[in-house]
Amino acid sequence: MKRTIQVDYLARVEGEGALSLTWDGQELSEVALSIFEPPRFFEAFLVGRSCMEVADITARICGICPVAYQMSACRAIEDALGVELPAALHQLRRVLYCGEWIESHVLHMALLHTPDFFGVDDAMEVAKQHSAQIRAALAVKKAGNGIVGTLGGREIHPINVKPGGFWRLPRKSEVRSVIDSLVAQRAHMEDLLRWMGGFDFPDLHRPHTLVCLDNGVTYPFMEGRVISSEGLDVSVQEWPQHFAEQHVERSNALHATLHGGTYLTGPMARFNLCFDRLPESLKRLAVELGIEPPVTNPFRSLLVRGIEVLLAMDETISLLSGWKAPDVAAVPLEYRVGLGHGASEAPRGLLYHRYALDEDGRVTAATIVPPTSQNQRAMEADLRALGPQLRDLDQAEATRLAEQAIRNHDPCISCATHFLTLDRTHR
Repeated sequence: MKRTIQVDYLARVEGEGALSLTWDGQELSEVALSIFEPPRFFEAFLVGRSCMEVADITARICGICPVAYQMSACRAIEDALGVELPAALHQLRRVLYCGEWIESHVLHMALLHTPDFFGVDDAMEVAKQHSAQIRAALAVKKAGNGIVGTLGGREIHPINVKPGGFWRLPRKSEVRSVIDSLVAQRAHMEDLLRWMGGFDFPDLHRPHTLVCLDNGVTYPFMEGRVISSEGLDVSVQEWPQHFAEQHVERSNALHATLHGGTYLTGPMARFNLCFDRLPESLKRLAVELGIEPPVTNPFRSLLVRGIEVLLAMDETISLLSGWKAPDVAAVPLEYRVGLGHGASEAPRGLLYHRYALDEDGRVTAATIVPPTSQNQRAMEADLRALGPQLRDLDQAEATRLAEQAIRNHDPCISCATHFLTLDRTHR
């Protein structure tokens, strides 16, 4: 007897997709996470544009993590033009990235993922019993939004970032306001994470190959070499020699592979590979929460994200408390023919950009590899591992667990709480 779980439409998400699982008797024979959203062609219509437009254009790829697209784009263009940023501007970019990590992670953790652990449809239902925690999450997210708004010019699709630096530097009063907002929310975020640490996490352990950036000193954000749990250690410029994208019939999002195999990028990769870069206080908190590396249960990625939020808050306070504004908001650029590579760590994983420029600084070729395309195969592997449990559960429970397994990785197609409608058939 064959049994199929068919999800025809993943509703209310950033993107359009479907899910199908088919069993031949007890064996799960097919797992297909299909993304059928029409191609958006960003790489194509960047061609012919000035490199000074790329950061603003690519920010429109995502309303949740636009800073990531701007940072990877700027780093690639600066690589092509041979530009190095002074420490003060680099620190300010790291702070801006911290703001995005805070608001994106907390949005996912509290509003999109937490309802799964209570078996309810949305955060409003959670708030009926846990209003203090949801209010705290919203306040922390607001503080993250404030960082992006202050340094980026606006909270959604920032406009203050450009190759070479920024269009405008923040005023002292703005810097002080950002610090004060984070200091006010720091303890609330830790309390929120401890509360989540008491959730009932499904038991699943996945031996994924993990990939992230590493500069050998700090927790990965915007710089470093590309490393893996299997010993890969290459420069960002060597990316094309090791990673490849391929089209699969079921998805309009390309599948990325490492030496032909599946890998995982994102919070669990960063946490497991760069745990020693965390401050001692956060290491102790992680151990207290039961997530000392290696963390192999993707359902516990919720807690890993919380550690990263606290890190981003602490880093912002530290960096801005000692930050001194440079004389200029950006270093000058001199256009030349070049090929540049850039990578940074978006909230949900490593984001790679590559641009070829002509002598006038116009883009002649563009490549963008977002985290979701890199993690699709890993998400399917998680679902395959859950196959025996999903097959034997009733429809409602199978729906909930499949949804939660996808949401563990916070893919860009998963930006709402309520998105799986399950239809189970026999054939």
